[in-house]
Amino acid sequence: MNEKAGAPPRGETVQVKDLELHYHDHGAQGKKGTVVFVHGSGPGASGHSNFKGNVDCLTEAGYRVIVPDLPGFGYSSKPTDRDYTSDFFSSCLVGLIGSLGIDNCILVGNSLGGAISIRTALDHPELVEKLVLMAPGGIEEFETYMAMPAMAKMISNFVGGALDRDGLKRMLETLVYDPVYVTEELVDERWAILQDQPPEVLSKMVIPNMEQELSEIQCPVLGFWGVDDELLPASGGLKIARACKPCRHIEVAQCGHWVMVEHQRMFNATCLDFLENG
Repeated sequence: MNEKAGAPPRGETVQVKDLELHYHDHGAQGKKGTVVFVHGSGPGASGHSNFKGNVDCLTEAGYRVIVPDLPGFGYSSKPTDRDYTSDFFSSCLVGLIGSLGIDNCILVGNSLGGAISIRTALDHPELVEKLVLMAPGGIEEFETYMAMPAMAKMISNFVGGALDRDGLKRMLETLVYDPVYVTEELVDERWAILQDQPPEVLSKMVIPNMEQELSEIQCPVLGFWGVDDELLPASGGLKIARACKPCRHIEVAQCGHWVMVEHQRMFNATCLDFLENG
C-alpha cells in the first residue's frame, strides 16, 4: 500500500498463515499483562483510528497494549478470495497473539471487534483473561442489524462503490451522537485506507448470531453500549448482562456507536478499574 496524505501511522507486521497482519505494540515492557484492542468494521477502519485515544491510559498504568489491523482493514492483507467470517477473523487474531509470544490477554472489542472477541473467548478460554465489549456484533440476526438506520447505508455505499470523501464523513457522523467527534484527521485516516480496501471485505462478511453461546463465556465481562447507537441495537447490551457472569454493563447516554471515542475519559477510567479490580 502506498502512503497517502493523512494516513494512519505504520507499526509492525507479522505473517499469519498466508496473510500479513499489521499491528502497533505499545508498552512492550508492561508488567501487568497484555491488552489487545480489536477494532470495528466499516470503510477505512483500522486499529489506530478506533483506539488512538485509549492506549496511553493503559500503557501508563503498566500494561502492554497490542492494536492490530484485522485482515481486510488498515495495513493488513485484504484478500478477496475468502469469506470474512467470525471464525476467520478469530483464527487470524489468535495467530497474531501467539506469534507475539502472548499466553493470555484481555480483549477489548468494538462492534465487529466485539463479535471477534466473543468468538475468541468462547473457542480459546485459556487465552482470554477478561473481556471488554463495546456494542459488539454477532448477537442478533442479520435482519435485525440491517433494519438499523446506519447499517444498510454503510454496506450499500461501500459495496456499491459510491462513497466519496464527503460521503465517508457523513457516514461516520451516523456512528456518533455528536458529529464533533468525526474530525478531519479521522476522515483523512479512514479515507486513505479506503482507497485500497476492496468491497469484498463487507460483501463477503458473515458473522453468525452467538446469542445462545454467551452464557458459555468463562471470563469476567465489562460491557458498554451507547443508547443512541444507530448501527447496532442497544438492546443487545441486556443480552450480555443477563447471559455473562460475572458481568458489569454500562449504558451511556448521549452516545452513539463509539463509546471509547465519545466518552473517552469515562471509558478509559472504567476499563482500567475493571482490569485492576475485576
